[in-house]
Amino acid sequence: MKQALIALALLAAPVAAAEDPPKGTHRLALAAGYKAAFLCSGRWNAGQSVEAITADDLTGVYPEIQPMLAGLDAVIDESARTVSVKFSEMLPPRIAVWRPLLGCAQLPIGAKADAARQVPRLAPGQRRPDLAKVDALPWPHGDASAVQPLADAERQNVVNAVVQAAFGAGYRSDRTTAVIVLKDGKIIAEHYRSGWTMHTPQRTWSVAKSIAATLVGRAVQMGFVNVNSPAPVPQWQGAAGLGGDPRAAITWNQLLRMNSGLWTAGPGNRSDEAYIGGSTVAQTAAVMPLEHAPGSHFNYSNNDIMLAGLALSRRLGRDALAFPFTELLWRTGMTRTTPETDWRGDFILSSQVWTTARDMARLALLYQNGGRAGGAQLLPPNWPAFVERAGGTQPETGPGYGAGFWRWGNQPGLPAGTYAMNGNRGQFAVIVPGSNIIVIRRGFDLSGQGFDMPRFAADVVAAVNK
Repeated sequence: MKQALIALALLAAPVAAAEDPPKGTHRLALAAGYKAAFLCSGRWNAGQSVEAITADDLTGVYPEIQPMLAGLDAVIDESARTVSVKFSEMLPPRIAVWRPLLGCAQLPIGAKADAARQVPRLAPGQRRPDLAKVDALPWPHGDASAVQPLADAERQNVVNAVVQAAFGAGYRSDRTTAVIVLKDGKIIAEHYRSGWTMHTPQRTWSVAKSIAATLVGRAVQMGFVNVNSPAPVPQWQGAAGLGGDPRAAITWNQLLRMNSGLWTAGPGNRSDEAYIGGSTVAQTAAVMPLEHAPGSHFNYSNNDIMLAGLALSRRLGRDALAFPFTELLWRTGMTRTTPETDWRGDFILSSQVWTTARDMARLALLYQNGGRAGGAQLLPPNWPAFVERAGGTQPETGPGYGAGFWRWGNQPGLPAGTYAMNGNRGQFAVIVPGSNIIVIRRGFDLSGQGFDMPRFAADVVAAVNK
């Protein structure tokens, strides 16, 4: 069990890469980008104070960056919705700019504030649905009648006790922000940290990979994508030498299953340049060379999912920015989910999405309901089985991997077919199909104190089925 948990922590989070961390001014630029990004997203995606963001999102970060953050001064412009963090006497500050629905994007290192005007935005007609009207709708599209405790009061008390234990140190981390337990599509238990509500979003980290897989599934259902065909990453298309670029043969399926064969600097490649360095998805993920034949090697990689998102954007063309909202998020009731982009307008779907615990529950319900929401078949009927299935090569230890989801059927106390969305710092959504149970947990875990989600999920399942 211990070995499996170590493997889970390694593979499910963007951990430190094997390469040496950046030195000098560039490291300062990355630290400034980190601070700008999280202050921007926390302030205007989540409506949080600087003090709250500093205590949560800016605490427990990468060890080579953490000591620098306090000494970097940030300027928050509430009118322009920008955050600027000075790091050098020779270069402009690092700047993150917020946009409605699309959240924050970082400008490149060296860019001046006026460049923020060039960051893509949604068309004026693309607006979030009226939240008050949506919230009044029945669950899961809205929030009405969402909570329905178990009829058996004694069993409900047992479930409540397990949920409360998640907010102490009994499962290793005491930094839980939200827990939701669903049975047969209804919330039977829900609890939040003091000051948080069902509408408080936080960053998904790698749970975004499951959202990316869902967007690809939506495109498959609409006839835009064949998962077994090559993914149209534009940088790989056309002739490149006598035989062309061999990466052009990598399929959507191989990208979603971390089987691209592309080289990365260690498992869970940190992707600092895209996440906090102001580089674009195309500038980072698309330049990696092959290390293995596509389909022959598992390597947990942020790049593979970013490339799937890049390919999807190019396939969709001018509709790409609106697609996540109009075709998935708003159709499932996920009205408080914010997928962020790079400064060129490509979604960073490996990590940079902000969402609430309830919206994560809605996404899990989409899978539990066979890809249906609001009376419509949004995903291919076999898509839940597709993302849970072990295709291609697998991790050598720990949980298996499907397509944007982890396979948890081998975890103690969890039945075969259980699968999960996992993200850094303790973001989890566990789907238990046979029991119609879903377990959501959000947090701000510190390094070395990761929440023991497999044990917690097993305890919840045992309590519900007691």
